[in-house]
Formats: sequence, structure tokens, C-alpha cells
Amino acid sequence: MVDAVRGSGAAGGNGAGEIFQILRDGRARTKAELATLTGLARSTVSGRVDALLAAGLVRPAGEAASTGGRPPARVAFNPLAGIVIAVDLGATHATVALADLAANILTANTHPLDIAGGPEHVLDSVIAEAAALLEHRGIPASHVVGVGIGVPGPVEHSTGRPTNPPIMPGWDRFDVPHYVQRSFDVPVLVDNDVNILALGEQALSWPGVADLIFVKVSTGIGAGIISGGALQRGAQGSAGDMGHVQVPFSHDSPRPPGDQRDLEAIASGTAIAADLRAQGIEAAGSSDVVALVRAGHPAAITATRQAGREVGEVLATVVNMLNPSVIVIGGSVARAGEHLLAGAREVVYRRSIPLATQHLGIVQSQADDTAGVLGAAIMVTQQVLSPSAVEARSVRS
Repeated sequence: MVDAVRGSGAAGGNGAGEIFQILRDGRARTKAELATLTGLARSTVSGRVDALLAAGLVRPAGEAASTGGRPPARVAFNPLAGIVIAVDLGATHATVALADLAANILTANTHPLDIAGGPEHVLDSVIAEAAALLEHRGIPASHVVGVGIGVPGPVEHSTGRPTNPPIMPGWDRFDVPHYVQRSFDVPVLVDNDVNILALGEQALSWPGVADLIFVKVSTGIGAGIISGGALQRGAQGSAGDMGHVQVPFSHDSPRPPGDQRDLEAIASGTAIAADLRAQGIEAAGSSDVVALVRAGHPAAITATRQAGREVGEVLATVVNMLNPSVIVIGGSVARAGEHLLAGAREVVYRRSIPLATQHLGIVQSQADDTAGVLGAAIMVTQQVLSPSAVEARSVRS
């Protein structure tokens, strides 16, 4: 996962933090090689590598081939220099994982948890689970360098506070970082679950793609936007909230011209289930919709494909604006098969400009249940292994 979490340090930087960014690709190098890459004096590089060794962020990695005389020593990134606690909270579940500094998931556990139980109850459970995982692996809490949490609602990323989350009663403006830091006194980063899923999906399935949009169609609808290789959160962290975009009227849609509902009210799993109930079909939510589609129920297939078209109406504008290489559609409704994607493709390819769609892929998510915690771990490593953070750590050591 190293490539997915590399920082933005330039090879020509002057500090230990910048030199460290070169080593994050996992390749072992000699000090002489690092001096060549950075243009710095070998003595300067030597001092900064020694600081990184003292901080534990790099480790000795054997000797390079000798060209005469004593073989030069090599150093490499040490992913086990710290541990990240990664958490993916859903409406009815929590996945808690431990990851190393290369964002490799070391262990993970998923258990039922009702987000509506309130922040204290949910976070206490998550903290206890994280502590149990650390104890089971024999890792002291002092080895934790950061905590990343994804929640199913809007988040002001700069403060880590959920903001008016519709399915999270009691969470509005709750100071999640402060509460978690009572147990783990490290940076605590909180983001919308779709953003961390976008990071995880990119790392697992599309590491070479710099422009990707991850769309989650489930109880709600949201998007995580990766543009130019970086996750785009917007000014307050609300970028990607496509579920609250009013769907443009189309003559191809069965909706009446005056329908002013937003996308979530028309195409989410909850909305599809409501449409089926109006036809006298038993469907309480997304899981029932998926079961009906998989069973080949004609009305459920038709409703799901139409939901895909409505998603496509909004995505067509997104494609024209952002020109992604790949749109990944995930979430519970997408697990029903190709019907949702087929509807979305039908509209996006017809309504977006040809230049934006000539190489565009609209694909189903291939990531497993660890995508969310992987994204949360990447979010943390991007901060705690940034050039400035590494510089500060190497100075303290």
C-alpha cells in the first residue's frame, strides 16, 4: 500500500522529513544514493538519515554491493515504527483495525453497533475494541501514532466534528477527537465514510489512477472525490454530497416534471424500497432490495435500474466538471449486480461530453470489507508521515 500513501515531499527538499518521503516507496537505499537523488552533500544526508534511524522511522537494510572497499550500508522505511488505529463506522456496524505505517492492515474485527446509540456509547465500544486488539497483538498503547475514524454523515474535517448527520442522533458537533484522545493521546482524524472508502478503493484497486470518484449508494448516497491524486474535501469538508443534489428532470424518467426531490430521496436503497412497497412488494430497506434483485424480481430490477439512471443524471454533470478516469460505484445497493451500474452508464455516456467519457470507466467496487479501515489508515499516515511531521519527530529523537 506504500504508493497509495506516499506524501508530497519533493526529492530536492532539505530536511529529514523530505528525505524520508523518498524512502516511503519501500526500496532500500544507501546514503550515497540519497545524496544523488536530493543533490545534498553526503555529510548532510548522513546526519538526517541518522536522525531518522534514531526516530525509528527507517531501519538498517543490509549492505549494497561493493565497488571496492567496505560495502555501503542501506536503509529502508520501517513500517512498524508505529501503529494506526483505523475505524469504519456504519449505521449498524463498526470495523476496528490496526495498521502499520505503510497502511497494511494487521488485524481487523467487525461487529454490530448501532450508530444511533450516541457518540459516547459507540466510541467507548470502539476504544475498548482497539485496546483489545492491541493487547492481543502484544502492542503497547504507546506505539499508537494516530487514530482515523470514518462516520456515516457529514464531518467538518478540520475539527473532526459531525455536522447535522441525519442518521446519527446525538452526534451533531460532538468533539470526537477530544473524546478519543482521553484514551489515546495522539492525532485523531475524522471524515465522512465515503471519503475513506474512496481512499481505500483507490489503494486496493486503482493505485495508478489519480482522478477517481467513489459513489456509495446505500441508505444514503454520497461521493468521495480524488482529483490530481488528492482527496478533495472542499472548504468545510462537504465536497461530494451528491445525495442532496436535486436531480435534473429528464423526459426519459417516470418522475413528473415538478418532482423536486433530491437524489437520495429518489435513488437510495431506502427510496427504492419505498417505491416497491408502493407497488405492494415487501421491502423494508436496501438489503431487501438486493435480495429481490438477486432473485430476479422484475419490479425490483426495473426500480434499481431506474435508480441507476437517476444517479447517472447527477454523475453526468460531475463527469463534465471533474473529468475522472474511473467512477467506482459501491454501497449495499451496488451489490445487487449490474443493474444499478447499467442505468448509470446509460445516462452518463449519453449526457456527458465525448472528451470526458472516451476513456471513462464506470465500474463496481471490488474492495472488500476492509476498504473503509484501509482508507482511515491512509488518512492518518498522510498526516503523521508528512514531511513536517517527520521532521518534528526526528528532531525530538
